Amino acid sequence: MKNKKFIDEGYIKFNCKWIDEKLSVEVPQSLKFWRDKLFQLKQIGYDKKLKVGYGNISVRIGKNILISGTQTGSIFPIEDTHFTLVTNYDISKNEVVCRGKLKASSETMTHAAIYQASEDVNAIIHIHNKSLWGHLSNKVPATNKEVAYGTPDMAFEIVRLFNETDVIRKKIIVMKGHEDGIIVFGSNLDDAGNVLLSYL
Repeated sequence: MKNKKFIDEGYIKFNCKWIDEKLSVEVPQSLKFWRDKLFQLKQIGYDKKLKVGYGNISVRIGKNILISGTQTGSIFPIEDTHFTLVTNYDISKNEVVCRGKLKASSETMTHAAIYQASEDVNAIIHIHNKSLWGHLSNKVPATNKEVAYGTPDMAFEIVRLFNETDVIRKKIIVMKGHEDGIIVFGSNLDDAGNVLLSYL
């Protein structure tokens, strides 16, 4: 059963309205810097055995979300064309509208829920780290182990954590239903990245 769950990793579960076009915004150098740094640290990457990418990164741009595209985990160095602008989303309808040369990351709904939960959050990093995931499992805010990644239920779990825990202060979430999955966030990418480095 565990293998079946694991093969499920990395794939889009929301209804995606994708407009294949050139990005209308400039990709911040800090976004590419942190993504590549995390790739080099093996926190974002590609599982050759399962043939699936893992990890993603985003920033808030106005009312939109600039996020790494789906299945870009194997790419290094990252380029502007590997990011997508999410211009609309509806958690309850499980829908995402994105514009760029790639579809948005499978974790877009989770990123959207965090941005929606706090106006102070402007950057999010999602990584996979088995040992850190196990170590932090009962030490930081965590989602319910029955809730799968990339779903409206996960988005609602994120909202619950913001309402019921001190997650806004700790800036880190363990995804118990998403094996090895950890999210950090901050007011900007340096803030989010340094939260992660402090745990690593």
